[in-house]
Amino acid sequence: MNLDKLKTKRALKRLSLQQLNLLAADIRKFLIKSISDTGGHLASNLGVVELTLALHCVFNTPEDKIIWDVGHQSYVHKILTGRRGRFASLRKLDGLSGFPKPQESQHDAFGTGHSSTAISAALGLATARDLQNQSHKVVAVVGDGSITGGLALEGLNNAGRANTDLLVVLNDNQMSIGKNVGAISRHLNQLRTTSGYLGAKKDVRNILDNLPVVGKSVAKGIESTKNLVKYAMLPGVLFEELGFRYFGPVNGHDIAEMATVLRQIKNIKGPVLLHVLTTKGKGYENAERSPSSYHGIGTFNVDTGKPHATPGTKYTDVFAKSLCHHAHMDSKIVAVSAAMLDGTGLAKFRTQFPRRFFDVGIAEGHAVTFAAGLAKGGLRPVVGIYSSFMQRAYDNILHDVAIQNLPVVFALDRAGAVCGEGETHQGLYDFAYLSHIPGITILAPASGAELAEMMAFAFSHNGPVAIRYPNALTAECIKPEKIVYGCAQEVVKGSDIAIVGVGIMLETALAAAAILREQGHSPSVYNARFVKPLDMNLAKALQEYRHVFTIEDAARLGGYGARLQETSKVSHSFAFPDAFIEAGTREELFKRYRLDASGIADKIQQTIKEN
Repeated sequence: MNLDKLKTKRALKRLSLQQLNLLAADIRKFLIKSISDTGGHLASNLGVVELTLALHCVFNTPEDKIIWDVGHQSYVHKILTGRRGRFASLRKLDGLSGFPKPQESQHDAFGTGHSSTAISAALGLATARDLQNQSHKVVAVVGDGSITGGLALEGLNNAGRANTDLLVVLNDNQMSIGKNVGAISRHLNQLRTTSGYLGAKKDVRNILDNLPVVGKSVAKGIESTKNLVKYAMLPGVLFEELGFRYFGPVNGHDIAEMATVLRQIKNIKGPVLLHVLTTKGKGYENAERSPSSYHGIGTFNVDTGKPHATPGTKYTDVFAKSLCHHAHMDSKIVAVSAAMLDGTGLAKFRTQFPRRFFDVGIAEGHAVTFAAGLAKGGLRPVVGIYSSFMQRAYDNILHDVAIQNLPVVFALDRAGAVCGEGETHQGLYDFAYLSHIPGITILAPASGAELAEMMAFAFSHNGPVAIRYPNALTAECIKPEKIVYGCAQEVVKGSDIAIVGVGIMLETALAAAAILREQGHSPSVYNARFVKPLDMNLAKALQEYRHVFTIEDAARLGGYGARLQETSKVSHSFAFPDAFIEAGTREELFKRYRLDASGIADKIQQTIKEN
């Protein structure tokens, strides 16, 4: 059986075990070839092929609800629910989403893109089912990395006492994006060594339940003994104590075993947790050997495994180099990651300063408050987290760092428009959610060299500093100058128009200004540098111009232009609209929303004519 012959999801249930195994092999071949052409999340999807097939053999979507935590492992689910033909458009403009998306298919029960949300969402769906006297099944598929997140633990805690029929499938591959860390990971590692659990669990329970009880004092002693035996002999006791019936571990690459267990437990009343063991990157040697490298990958050569990399230096590279440089000079500099050490460039810091590096797992809020504690203890912590993930730690930034004016540096990678990931990962909102926090300083570098200067400034500043930059090649449109607190930079002197570029958009501002000069205008161009505080000298200088424009790679509401409008007359703020921005390359999104140089120059020319 191959994908070409599988016409409907209903036909899947009629396949023999041999046909299912052949189908699994064909799906892997398809994933490797397709993702090598488009880029995407490869290792995580290769790891859940058999698990996904078993789930769809036993459950009936869209009536039954399957919620994929994070959702980057939902490609096989998409293939089996009629979207195989769209994979050439994966993560492209107006193409197939890389995450579950209800607007895309009724088989996607809940939209996901960030970690640790599935259990809470599944409990909500299950509760809504019960209140409406419905009978469908609800399944949450959660990775062993995601389940360590605070929200997942809150969901487990609430679901365990809700007495609602709910199945949590714990997909345990010993990885999140990088290697898992923490006490829960260690507990799961102990469970992986357990064999014959399904039968052993029943035998132990029968023995414990049949122990005689004679007298209060004897009963109390026997109850203590039963608890000791239970903790000693029953794996998964952590989940049992939370109120779940625990089953597993089972082989997540054995379709027959998976389907059998799922059928056995699907009608058990109350919350159930099935512990499944899988291998991230299964079936592609390169991905198995280095799953973090193939977690989210661009296009690559299937035979060699090497990515089709664009030559050049990224802002992440500059950040990593600069951080290590300063750490060599200052032993108080430490770094904190929330399971994103490779993507944020902190892997280099860990190699050079292993005792001063801390990966707290998928726990952004904890990462920030932990850093606050480090700072209060006299250290200079740097927290490297993607912009869209940092918004999960908003309260920690405000309550634990800013109120105490602690010298924590927030390195916000993947800021602005993010290539390919879509609505859940766009880093467009950091200006808005940070700028109203009293005492915080926010910077946006216009070049790689300027990022290095901003790092030096951040380590000299007494208070919280956020530096945000995109996942893009560095622009080198200006000469580096020392950063002076709260001061913008005049880059080009003109007379009738002023354009303020924020961060990487300074390069676009200069290009738009060049077009306008050809049309007879004389634009000045400024590099904002600081989003907060605003440069009051710049605000005063802008009063001399008839028209002032700002350009930023951020949401318009709450952005730099909106804040500058409080002190200066701004004719138009070029930024992303009040909408969730779809997937696409940065260049495609800039063009669609008229944030490219020609679109900006046209709009400026139109504004001048109308006024």
